[in-house]
Amino acid sequence: MSSVFNLCNPVFFANRYNNLNAKPHNARYKIHVTSSRRTELREQLTTELGEQRAVNTLVSQEDVINDDKEVIVGTYGRTPLVLTSGKGCKLYDIDGKEYIDLTSGIAVNALGHGDPDWVRAVTDQANVLAHVSNIYYTVPQVNLARRLVASSFADRVFFSNSGTEANEAAIKFSRKFQRFSHPNKVDPPTEFISFTNSFHGRTIGSLALTSKEHYRTPFEPVMPGVTFLKYGDIEAVQELLSSGKIAAVFVEPIQGEGGIYGATKEFLKSLRSACDKAGSLLVFDEVQCGLGRTGYLWAHEAYDVTPDIMTLAKPLAGGLPIGATLVTERVNEAINNGDHGSTFAGGPLVCAAAIAVFDKVSDPSFLAEVTKKGDYLKNLLKKKLQGNKHVKEIRGFGLIVGIELDVAATPLVDACRESGLLILTAGKGDVVRLVPPLIISEQELDSSVEIIYKCLHVLDEKSSN
Repeated sequence: MSSVFNLCNPVFFANRYNNLNAKPHNARYKIHVTSSRRTELREQLTTELGEQRAVNTLVSQEDVINDDKEVIVGTYGRTPLVLTSGKGCKLYDIDGKEYIDLTSGIAVNALGHGDPDWVRAVTDQANVLAHVSNIYYTVPQVNLARRLVASSFADRVFFSNSGTEANEAAIKFSRKFQRFSHPNKVDPPTEFISFTNSFHGRTIGSLALTSKEHYRTPFEPVMPGVTFLKYGDIEAVQELLSSGKIAAVFVEPIQGEGGIYGATKEFLKSLRSACDKAGSLLVFDEVQCGLGRTGYLWAHEAYDVTPDIMTLAKPLAGGLPIGATLVTERVNEAINNGDHGSTFAGGPLVCAAAIAVFDKVSDPSFLAEVTKKGDYLKNLLKKKLQGNKHVKEIRGFGLIVGIELDVAATPLVDACRESGLLILTAGKGDVVRLVPPLIISEQELDSSVEIIYKCLHVLDEKSSN
Protein backbone atom coordinates (compact mmCIF):
# COMPACT_ATOMS: atom_id res chain seq x y z
CA MET A 1 0.00 0.00 0.00
CA SER A 2 2.89 2.34 0.70
CA SER A 3 4.02 2.04 -2.93
CA VAL A 4 0.65 3.41 -4.10
CA PHE A 5 0.72 6.36 -1.75
CA ASN A 6 4.32 7.22 -2.72
CA LEU A 7 2.79 8.45 -5.95
CA CYS A 8 1.12 11.19 -3.92
CA ASN A 9 4.41 12.29 -2.37
CA PRO A 10 5.67 15.53 -4.01
CA VAL A 11 9.32 14.54 -3.63
CA PHE A 12 8.72 11.13 -5.14
CA PHE A 13 6.75 12.80 -7.93
CA ALA A 14 9.60 15.23 -8.63
CA ASN A 15 12.17 12.47 -8.85
CA ARG A 16 10.03 10.38 -11.14
CA TYR A 17 9.25 13.42 -13.27
CA ASN A 18 12.91 14.37 -13.59
CA ASN A 19 13.84 10.81 -14.42
CA LEU A 20 11.40 10.83 -17.30
CA ASN A 21 13.27 13.79 -18.76
CA ALA A 22 16.59 11.98 -18.51
CA LYS A 23 17.45 10.80 -22.01
CA PRO A 24 19.86 7.83 -22.06
CA HIS A 25 23.12 8.75 -23.75
CA ASN A 26 23.14 5.48 -25.62
CA ALA A 27 19.88 6.25 -27.44
CA ARG A 28 21.75 7.40 -30.56
CA TYR A 29 24.00 4.32 -30.69
CA LYS A 30 23.20 1.49 -33.11
CA ILE A 31 23.67 -2.23 -32.90
CA HIS A 32 27.38 -1.98 -33.71
CA VAL A 33 28.24 -0.53 -30.26
CA THR A 34 30.70 -2.89 -28.61
CA SER A 35 29.76 -4.81 -25.50
CA SER A 36 32.40 -3.03 -23.43
CA ARG A 37 31.18 0.38 -24.58
CA ARG A 38 27.55 -0.63 -23.88
CA THR A 39 28.53 -1.63 -20.33
CA GLU A 40 30.34 1.67 -19.86
CA LEU A 41 27.30 3.66 -21.03
CA ARG A 42 24.97 1.75 -18.72
CA GLU A 43 27.22 2.43 -15.74
CA GLN A 44 27.32 6.11 -16.67
CA LEU A 45 23.52 6.28 -16.92
CA THR A 46 23.11 4.50 -13.57
CA THR A 47 25.44 7.02 -11.93
CA GLU A 48 23.60 10.00 -13.40
CA LEU A 49 20.19 8.71 -12.34
CA GLY A 50 21.51 8.09 -8.84
CA GLU A 51 22.74 11.67 -8.66
CA GLN A 52 19.33 12.93 -9.82
CA ARG A 53 17.55 11.00 -7.08
CA ALA A 54 19.89 12.44 -4.49
CA VAL A 55 19.12 16.03 -5.48
CA ASN A 56 15.41 15.80 -4.55
CA THR A 57 14.68 19.13 -6.22
CA LEU A 58 10.97 19.80 -6.62
CA VAL A 59 9.83 20.83 -10.07
CA SER A 60 7.65 23.90 -10.26
CA GLN A 61 4.13 24.26 -11.60
CA GLU A 62 5.52 26.37 -14.42
CA ASP A 63 8.01 23.62 -15.35
CA VAL A 64 5.27 21.02 -15.65
CA ILE A 65 2.93 23.27 -17.63
CA ASN A 66 5.66 24.33 -20.06
CA ASP A 67 6.81 20.75 -20.61
CA ASP A 68 3.20 19.63 -21.09
CA LYS A 69 2.86 22.12 -23.94
CA GLU A 70 5.91 20.58 -25.61
CA VAL A 71 5.01 16.90 -25.41
CA ILE A 72 1.19 16.54 -25.06
CA VAL A 73 -1.21 16.86 -28.00
CA GLY A 74 -3.06 20.16 -27.56
CA THR A 75 -6.60 18.87 -27.15
CA TYR A 76 -7.15 20.16 -23.61
CA GLY A 77 -7.76 23.71 -22.47
CA ARG A 78 -6.30 22.89 -19.09
CA THR A 79 -6.72 24.80 -15.84
CA PRO A 80 -3.29 26.14 -14.77
CA LEU A 81 -3.04 23.77 -11.83
CA VAL A 82 -0.72 20.82 -11.23
CA LEU A 83 -2.25 18.33 -8.80
CA THR A 84 -0.01 15.80 -7.08
CA SER A 85 -2.01 14.14 -4.31
CA GLY A 86 -5.44 13.70 -2.82
CA LYS A 87 -7.21 12.26 0.19
CA GLY A 88 -10.94 11.99 0.66
CA CYS A 89 -12.56 15.10 -0.81
CA LYS A 90 -9.35 17.14 -0.76
CA LEU A 91 -6.74 17.64 -3.47
CA TYR A 92 -3.27 19.16 -3.18
CA ASP A 93 -1.26 20.94 -5.82
CA ILE A 94 2.47 20.81 -6.45
CA ASP A 95 3.03 23.66 -3.95
CA GLY A 96 1.02 21.89 -1.25
CA LYS A 97 -2.09 24.11 -1.46
CA GLU A 98 -5.33 22.36 -0.43
CA TYR A 99 -8.55 22.35 -2.46
CA ILE A 100 -12.02 20.98 -1.78
CA ASP A 101 -12.84 18.82 -4.79
CA LEU A 102 -16.37 19.22 -6.13
CA THR A 103 -15.35 17.81 -9.53
CA SER A 104 -14.36 14.26 -8.48
CA GLY A 105 -12.51 13.85 -11.76
CA ILE A 106 -15.69 14.77 -13.69
CA ALA A 107 -18.00 12.59 -11.60
CA VAL A 108 -15.52 9.70 -11.48
CA ASN A 109 -14.09 9.52 -7.95
CA ALA A 110 -17.27 8.45 -6.20
CA LEU A 111 -15.32 7.33 -3.12
CA GLY A 112 -13.02 10.32 -3.17
CA HIS A 113 -9.25 10.00 -3.32
CA GLY A 114 -7.29 7.20 -1.68
CA ASP A 115 -10.23 5.23 -0.32
CA PRO A 116 -8.50 2.49 1.71
CA ASP A 117 -10.74 -0.35 0.49
CA TRP A 118 -10.25 0.73 -3.12
CA VAL A 119 -6.47 0.99 -2.65
CA ARG A 120 -6.40 -2.43 -1.01
CA ALA A 121 -8.40 -3.98 -3.86
CA VAL A 122 -6.12 -2.46 -6.51
CA THR A 123 -2.93 -3.38 -4.66
CA ASP A 124 -3.98 -6.94 -3.89
CA GLN A 125 -5.10 -7.60 -7.47
CA ALA A 126 -2.00 -5.97 -8.98
CA ASN A 127 0.11 -8.34 -6.91
CA VAL A 128 -1.75 -11.31 -8.43
CA LEU A 129 -2.87 -10.58 -12.00
CA ALA A 130 -3.41 -7.29 -13.85
CA HIS A 131 -4.12 -8.19 -17.47
CA VAL A 132 -4.57 -11.26 -19.68
CA SER A 133 -6.99 -9.99 -22.40
CA ASN A 134 -10.44 -11.33 -23.17
CA ILE A 135 -9.08 -14.48 -24.76
CA TYR A 136 -9.33 -15.96 -21.26
CA TYR A 137 -11.84 -15.95 -18.39
CA THR A 138 -11.02 -14.10 -15.19
CA VAL A 139 -12.81 -14.22 -11.85
CA PRO A 140 -13.05 -10.43 -11.15
CA GLN A 141 -14.75 -9.80 -14.52
CA VAL A 142 -17.41 -12.44 -13.90
CA ASN A 143 -17.96 -11.28 -10.32
CA LEU A 144 -18.41 -7.67 -11.38
CA ALA A 145 -20.80 -8.63 -14.18
CA ARG A 146 -22.87 -10.72 -11.75
CA ARG A 147 -23.24 -7.70 -9.47
CA LEU A 148 -24.35 -5.44 -12.32
CA VAL A 149 -26.86 -7.96 -13.64
CA ALA A 150 -28.27 -8.77 -10.21
CA SER A 151 -28.85 -5.08 -9.44
CA SER A 152 -30.37 -3.99 -12.75
CA PHE A 153 -32.83 -4.79 -15.56
CA ALA A 154 -30.01 -6.36 -17.59
CA ASP A 155 -29.11 -9.97 -18.33
CA ARG A 156 -25.66 -9.46 -19.87
CA VAL A 157 -22.73 -7.03 -19.69
CA PHE A 158 -20.12 -5.98 -22.24
CA PHE A 159 -17.07 -4.26 -20.74
CA SER A 160 -15.09 -1.49 -22.41
CA ASN A 161 -12.67 1.22 -21.28
CA SER A 162 -14.73 4.44 -21.23
CA GLY A 163 -18.14 5.98 -21.61
CA THR A 164 -17.74 6.77 -25.28
CA GLU A 165 -16.73 3.14 -25.92
CA ALA A 166 -19.76 1.93 -23.98
CA ASN A 167 -21.93 4.03 -26.29
CA GLU A 168 -20.10 2.79 -29.39
CA ALA A 169 -20.95 -0.75 -28.28
CA ALA A 170 -24.59 0.29 -27.81
CA ILE A 171 -24.65 1.70 -31.35
CA LYS A 172 -23.28 -1.53 -32.81
CA PHE A 173 -25.53 -3.74 -30.71
CA SER A 174 -28.59 -1.71 -31.74
CA ARG A 175 -27.85 -2.07 -35.43
CA LYS A 176 -27.01 -5.76 -35.09
CA PHE A 177 -30.25 -6.31 -33.17
CA GLN A 178 -32.28 -4.74 -35.96
CA ARG A 179 -30.50 -6.78 -38.61
CA PHE A 180 -31.06 -9.93 -36.55
CA SER A 181 -34.73 -9.04 -36.00
CA HIS A 182 -35.35 -8.38 -39.71
CA PRO A 183 -33.41 -11.18 -41.43
CA ASN A 184 -35.33 -10.84 -44.69
CA LYS A 185 -35.27 -7.04 -44.85
CA VAL A 186 -32.81 -5.44 -47.27
CA ASP A 187 -32.66 -2.19 -45.30
CA PRO A 188 -33.35 -2.82 -41.59
CA PRO A 189 -33.52 0.20 -39.25
CA THR A 190 -30.07 1.80 -38.86
CA GLU A 191 -30.79 5.37 -37.78
CA PHE A 192 -30.84 6.95 -34.32
CA ILE A 193 -32.63 9.61 -32.32
CA SER A 194 -30.70 11.80 -29.90
CA PHE A 195 -31.66 15.03 -28.15
CA THR A 196 -30.72 18.66 -27.66
CA ASN A 197 -28.08 19.28 -24.96
CA SER A 198 -26.97 15.67 -25.23
CA PHE A 199 -23.43 14.40 -24.75
CA HIS A 200 -22.55 10.78 -25.54
CA GLY A 201 -18.81 10.91 -26.21
CA ARG A 202 -16.10 11.92 -28.67
CA THR A 203 -15.46 8.91 -30.88
CA ILE A 204 -17.00 9.13 -34.35
CA GLY A 205 -20.16 7.15 -33.52
CA SER A 206 -20.90 8.61 -30.11
CA LEU A 207 -19.86 12.05 -31.35
CA ALA A 208 -22.59 11.79 -33.98
CA LEU A 209 -25.08 11.40 -31.11
CA THR A 210 -23.70 14.48 -29.30
CA SER A 211 -25.72 17.62 -29.97
CA LYS A 212 -23.11 20.37 -29.65
CA GLU A 213 -22.12 21.29 -33.19
CA HIS A 214 -18.67 22.62 -32.30
CA TYR A 215 -17.75 19.12 -31.08
CA ARG A 216 -18.84 17.55 -34.39
CA THR A 217 -18.07 20.08 -37.11
CA PRO A 218 -14.25 19.73 -37.24
CA PHE A 219 -14.56 15.96 -37.79
CA GLU A 220 -17.44 15.70 -40.23
CA PRO A 221 -18.64 13.59 -41.85
CA VAL A 222 -19.43 11.71 -38.66
CA MET A 223 -21.72 8.68 -38.54
CA PRO A 224 -24.83 9.51 -40.62
CA GLY A 225 -28.42 8.81 -39.72
CA VAL A 226 -28.79 10.73 -36.42
CA THR A 227 -31.69 13.13 -35.85
CA PHE A 228 -31.66 15.53 -32.89
CA LEU A 229 -35.01 16.27 -31.31
CA LYS A 230 -35.91 18.60 -28.47
CA TYR A 231 -35.32 16.96 -25.09
CA GLY A 232 -38.79 16.16 -23.79
CA ASP A 233 -40.68 16.40 -27.11
CA ILE A 234 -42.40 13.02 -27.22
CA GLU A 235 -44.66 13.93 -30.16
CA ALA A 236 -41.62 14.54 -32.38
CA VAL A 237 -40.16 11.22 -31.25
CA GLN A 238 -43.35 9.33 -32.01
CA GLU A 239 -43.59 10.85 -35.46
CA LEU A 240 -40.01 9.94 -36.37
CA LEU A 241 -40.27 6.45 -34.91
CA SER A 242 -43.26 5.80 -37.16
CA SER A 243 -40.91 6.00 -40.17
CA GLY A 244 -39.60 2.53 -39.30
CA LYS A 245 -35.99 3.67 -39.81
CA ILE A 246 -34.92 4.13 -36.18
CA ALA A 247 -32.73 1.43 -34.66
CA ALA A 248 -32.57 3.05 -31.22
CA VAL A 249 -33.27 6.15 -29.18
CA PHE A 250 -30.36 7.39 -27.04
CA VAL A 251 -31.25 9.51 -24.01
CA GLU A 252 -29.66 10.63 -20.75
CA PRO A 253 -32.19 10.45 -17.90
CA ILE A 254 -30.27 13.39 -16.47
CA GLN A 255 -28.07 15.44 -18.79
CA GLY A 256 -24.75 16.26 -17.11
CA GLU A 257 -22.57 17.96 -19.71
CA GLY A 258 -25.69 19.51 -21.20
CA GLY A 259 -26.45 21.52 -18.05
CA ILE A 260 -27.99 19.22 -15.37
CA TYR A 261 -31.38 18.84 -16.99
CA GLY A 262 -33.60 15.98 -15.88
CA ALA A 263 -36.21 14.21 -17.96
CA THR A 264 -39.78 14.03 -16.75
CA LYS A 265 -41.31 10.67 -15.85
CA GLU A 266 -43.96 11.22 -18.52
CA PHE A 267 -41.28 11.71 -21.19
CA LEU A 268 -39.31 8.56 -20.38
CA LYS A 269 -42.44 6.43 -20.00
CA SER A 270 -43.69 7.71 -23.33
CA LEU A 271 -40.32 6.92 -24.92
CA ARG A 272 -40.58 3.37 -23.62
CA SER A 273 -44.06 2.91 -25.08
CA ALA A 274 -43.15 4.52 -28.40
CA CYS A 275 -40.04 2.38 -28.83
CA ASP A 276 -41.98 -0.79 -28.03
CA LYS A 277 -44.62 0.12 -30.62
CA ALA A 278 -42.03 0.88 -33.31
CA GLY A 279 -39.67 -1.98 -32.55
CA SER A 280 -36.82 0.43 -31.73
CA LEU A 281 -34.49 -0.01 -28.78
CA LEU A 282 -34.35 2.42 -25.87
CA VAL A 283 -30.83 3.22 -24.66
CA PHE A 284 -30.20 5.05 -21.39
CA ASP A 285 -26.82 6.75 -21.16
CA GLU A 286 -26.02 6.78 -17.43
CA VAL A 287 -22.29 7.35 -17.87
CA GLN A 288 -22.40 10.42 -15.61
CA CYS A 289 -25.70 10.16 -13.75
CA GLY A 290 -25.60 6.44 -12.91
CA LEU A 291 -24.21 4.39 -10.04
CA GLY A 292 -25.41 6.34 -7.02
CA ARG A 293 -24.89 9.91 -8.24
CA THR A 294 -28.63 10.71 -7.99
CA GLY A 295 -29.22 8.86 -4.73
CA TYR A 296 -30.58 5.91 -6.70
CA LEU A 297 -28.25 3.16 -7.85
CA TRP A 298 -29.44 3.80 -11.41
CA ALA A 299 -30.89 7.19 -12.32
CA HIS A 300 -33.77 5.66 -14.28
CA GLU A 301 -35.06 3.94 -11.12
CA ALA A 302 -36.56 7.28 -10.10
CA TYR A 303 -38.71 7.18 -13.24
CA ASP A 304 -39.91 3.58 -12.98
CA VAL A 305 -38.82 2.95 -16.58
CA THR A 306 -36.32 0.38 -17.83
CA PRO A 307 -34.30 0.52 -21.06
CA ASP A 308 -33.14 -2.21 -23.42
CA ILE A 309 -29.53 -1.04 -23.10
CA MET A 310 -27.78 1.06 -20.46
CA THR A 311 -24.27 2.50 -20.68
CA LEU A 312 -22.06 3.13 -17.64
CA ALA A 313 -18.53 4.35 -17.04
CA LYS A 314 -17.29 7.27 -14.97
CA PRO A 315 -17.59 6.21 -11.29
CA LEU A 316 -17.61 2.45 -11.82
CA ALA A 317 -13.93 1.75 -11.10
CA GLY A 318 -13.27 4.75 -8.86
CA GLY A 319 -10.69 6.36 -11.14
CA LEU A 320 -9.48 3.51 -13.31
CA PRO A 321 -10.74 3.35 -16.92
CA ILE A 322 -13.81 1.21 -17.46
CA GLY A 323 -17.06 1.27 -19.40
CA ALA A 324 -19.99 -1.12 -19.39
CA THR A 325 -22.87 -1.73 -21.78
CA LEU A 326 -25.74 -3.59 -20.09
CA VAL A 327 -28.27 -5.35 -22.30
CA THR A 328 -31.33 -7.58 -22.05
CA GLU A 329 -31.21 -11.18 -23.22
CA ARG A 330 -33.30 -10.16 -26.22
CA VAL A 331 -30.47 -7.90 -27.40
CA ASN A 332 -27.80 -10.39 -26.44
CA GLU A 333 -29.34 -13.03 -28.72
CA ALA A 334 -28.38 -10.92 -31.72
CA ILE A 335 -24.68 -10.76 -30.77
CA ASN A 336 -22.19 -13.36 -31.98
CA ASN A 337 -18.52 -14.11 -31.36
CA GLY A 338 -16.39 -11.48 -33.05
CA ASP A 339 -19.11 -8.83 -33.32
CA HIS A 340 -17.23 -6.59 -30.90
CA GLY A 341 -14.22 -6.71 -28.61
CA SER A 342 -11.50 -4.93 -26.68
CA THR A 343 -7.98 -5.84 -25.63
CA PHE A 344 -7.95 -4.10 -22.26
CA ALA A 345 -11.62 -4.06 -21.33
CA GLY A 346 -12.79 -5.76 -18.15
CA GLY A 347 -9.30 -6.74 -17.03
CA PRO A 348 -8.89 -8.25 -13.56
CA LEU A 349 -7.25 -5.13 -12.10
CA VAL A 350 -9.92 -2.64 -13.11
CA CYS A 351 -12.74 -5.07 -12.28
CA ALA A 352 -11.33 -5.64 -8.78
CA ALA A 353 -11.36 -1.87 -8.29
CA ALA A 354 -14.93 -1.67 -9.62
CA ILE A 355 -16.13 -4.36 -7.24
CA ALA A 356 -14.76 -2.34 -4.32
CA VAL A 357 -16.63 0.74 -5.55
CA PHE A 358 -19.85 -1.07 -6.39
CA ASP A 359 -20.09 -2.88 -3.05
CA LYS A 360 -19.93 0.45 -1.20
CA VAL A 361 -22.08 2.58 -3.47
CA SER A 362 -24.86 -0.01 -3.88
CA ASP A 363 -25.44 -0.24 -0.13
CA PRO A 364 -28.92 1.23 0.56
CA SER A 365 -27.63 3.22 3.54
CA PHE A 366 -24.90 4.77 1.35
CA LEU A 367 -27.48 5.76 -1.27
CA ALA A 368 -29.73 7.23 1.42
CA GLU A 369 -26.82 9.41 2.54
CA VAL A 370 -26.29 10.63 -1.03
CA THR A 371 -29.95 11.68 -1.19
CA LYS A 372 -29.69 13.39 2.19
CA LYS A 373 -26.51 15.26 1.29
CA GLY A 374 -27.93 16.22 -2.11
CA ASP A 375 -30.97 17.79 -0.49
CA TYR A 376 -28.73 19.51 2.05
CA LEU A 377 -26.55 20.96 -0.73
CA LYS A 378 -29.45 22.26 -2.82
CA ASN A 379 -31.17 23.83 0.19
CA LEU A 380 -27.92 25.47 1.24
CA LEU A 381 -27.29 26.82 -2.25
CA LYS A 382 -30.80 28.23 -2.47
CA LYS A 383 -30.45 29.86 0.93
CA LYS A 384 -27.11 31.48 0.14
CA LEU A 385 -27.25 32.15 -3.60
CA GLN A 386 -30.81 32.42 -4.83
CA GLY A 387 -31.04 36.13 -4.07
CA ASN A 388 -28.11 36.93 -6.35
CA LYS A 389 -29.14 38.62 -9.58
CA HIS A 390 -26.93 36.36 -11.70
CA VAL A 391 -28.34 33.09 -10.35
CA LYS A 392 -31.25 31.97 -12.56
CA GLU A 393 -31.89 28.47 -11.22
CA ILE A 394 -30.49 25.83 -8.89
CA ARG A 395 -31.38 22.30 -9.95
CA GLY A 396 -30.18 18.75 -9.58
CA PHE A 397 -30.69 15.26 -8.25
CA GLY A 398 -28.67 13.83 -5.38
CA LEU A 399 -25.08 14.97 -5.80
CA ILE A 400 -25.28 16.15 -9.39
CA VAL A 401 -26.27 19.81 -9.05
CA GLY A 402 -26.27 22.74 -11.45
CA ILE A 403 -26.30 26.48 -10.80
CA GLU A 404 -27.51 28.27 -13.94
CA LEU A 405 -26.22 31.83 -14.34
CA ASP A 406 -27.13 34.66 -16.67
CA VAL A 407 -23.45 35.13 -17.51
CA ALA A 408 -20.50 32.85 -18.24
CA ALA A 409 -19.51 30.75 -15.25
CA THR A 410 -15.75 30.71 -15.93
CA PRO A 411 -14.89 33.78 -13.79
CA LEU A 412 -16.64 32.18 -10.84
CA VAL A 413 -14.86 28.87 -11.43
CA ASP A 414 -11.50 30.69 -11.52
CA ALA A 415 -12.22 32.71 -8.39
CA CYS A 416 -13.31 29.60 -6.49
CA ARG A 417 -10.12 27.81 -7.51
CA GLU A 418 -8.04 30.68 -6.17
CA SER A 419 -10.01 30.36 -2.92
CA GLY A 420 -9.41 26.62 -2.62
CA LEU A 421 -12.49 25.10 -4.31
CA LEU A 422 -12.60 23.13 -7.56
CA ILE A 423 -15.84 23.22 -9.57
CA LEU A 424 -16.85 22.63 -13.22
CA THR A 425 -18.95 24.27 -15.91
CA ALA A 426 -21.67 22.69 -18.05
CA GLY A 427 -24.33 23.62 -20.59
CA LYS A 428 -23.24 26.57 -22.73
CA GLY A 429 -20.65 27.55 -20.15
CA ASP A 430 -23.31 29.31 -18.07
CA VAL A 431 -23.93 26.47 -15.59
CA VAL A 432 -21.77 25.64 -12.58
CA ARG A 433 -21.68 21.86 -12.26
CA LEU A 434 -21.18 20.37 -8.79
CA VAL A 435 -20.39 16.64 -8.76
CA PRO A 436 -18.47 16.01 -5.52
CA PRO A 437 -17.31 12.62 -4.29
CA LEU A 438 -20.34 10.81 -2.90
CA ILE A 439 -18.59 10.55 0.48
CA ILE A 440 -18.45 14.32 0.99
CA SER A 441 -19.43 15.57 4.44
CA GLU A 442 -21.95 18.28 5.27
CA GLN A 443 -19.12 20.33 6.78
CA GLU A 444 -17.25 20.20 3.47
CA LEU A 445 -20.45 21.20 1.66
CA ASP A 446 -20.83 24.14 4.07
CA SER A 447 -17.29 25.30 3.30
CA SER A 448 -17.80 24.87 -0.43
CA VAL A 449 -21.02 26.89 -0.61
CA GLU A 450 -19.46 29.62 1.52
CA ILE A 451 -16.59 29.93 -0.96
CA ILE A 452 -19.02 30.09 -3.91
CA TYR A 453 -21.04 32.74 -2.08
CA LYS A 454 -17.99 34.87 -1.34
CA CYS A 455 -16.78 34.63 -4.94
CA LEU A 456 -20.06 35.65 -6.59
CA HIS A 457 -18.94 39.27 -6.75
CA VAL A 458 -16.62 38.45 -9.68
CA LEU A 459 -19.72 38.00 -11.84
CA ASP A 460 -20.63 41.66 -11.23
CA GLU A 461 -17.13 42.72 -12.20
CA LYS A 462 -17.14 40.68 -15.41
CA SER A 463 -20.67 41.65 -16.45
CA SER A 464 -19.89 45.36 -15.96
CA ASN A 465 -16.83 45.00 -18.19
